Amino acid sequence: MTSRPTASHAAWVHTPERSNMLMLRVMTWISLHLGRRTARGVLHLIASYFLLFAPASRRASGNYLRRALGRPARWRDLYQHFFTFAATIHDRVYLVNRRFDMFDFEVHGEDMLRRLLAEGNGLFLMGAHLGSFEVIRALGRKDTDLRVTMVMHEDNAQKINAMLAAINPEAVQDIIGLGHIDSMLKVRERLDGGCVVGMLADRSPGNDTLYPVQILGADANLPGGPLRMAALLRRPVVFMTGLYLGGNRYAIHFDTLADFSAVARGQRDAAVQAAITRYAALLDQYCRKAPYNWFNFFDFWQPATTTMPPKS
Repeated sequence: MTSRPTASHAAWVHTPERSNMLMLRVMTWISLHLGRRTARGVLHLIASYFLLFAPASRRASGNYLRRALGRPARWRDLYQHFFTFAATIHDRVYLVNRRFDMFDFEVHGEDMLRRLLAEGNGLFLMGAHLGSFEVIRALGRKDTDLRVTMVMHEDNAQKINAMLAAINPEAVQDIIGLGHIDSMLKVRERLDGGCVVGMLADRSPGNDTLYPVQILGADANLPGGPLRMAALLRRPVVFMTGLYLGGNRYAIHFDTLADFSAVARGQRDAAVQAAITRYAALLDQYCRKAPYNWFNFFDFWQPATTTMPPKS
């Protein structure tokens, strides 16, 4: 049996995250003291910088947009892609500071989410680097009976908390870092308490097993770890995305993804495979619906390896 590729081979692992805490603090001050309109003027400079001086990100954007738009990407498409990314990052400043009044949120599928939560067993929300994750977590801060815990790699957990602390020292989130002996126990504890556990399932650091899928008509690989965790803990899983629609408008979508509550151990592998296929289909759907909301600026589409699924 040929082994599957692992996430350590994925291109994003070798793509450095662009972060600058000083710049973030400056943008935070501008945003909170001079207003959103003034601060958004700076975003045009940021988008222009990436368009002109980040050739690798520009190539990745063009390759993605060609698939999502069904035509070659124009310069204005590339610019809109970078600007949308900058706008969602910028809006975190206001969302973390509970300025929900500044935004117009439309929410789809919330009734389904509430029904699952009413069962008292918690659930997983599987997102992606598609749209704004912060607007979804903002629902939990706005509605106190919706408790959201994030699960991510330890390095990312530290970066996210540092970023949130730079924006608002009181805004550090409930984040569980992966890679610790007690990580799974902490996740189970939050779920048993009726919490929502959020994860981004389109990338994974380390040596996670990758599954071949089709997204936007091309081969890609998705990590299996997030959905395997949900299967091991026997919980329902809901797909989530918060799409930026321009101006101050966001559309938050919740879609059923999988329910591992009654899946027997011998059926687990097939159930995980089906859930990953469904996850890929939802990524495809929302990339076509809101193409400028895809924020994986690297060669995401790589040849898929056809192998047998790992046994768990």
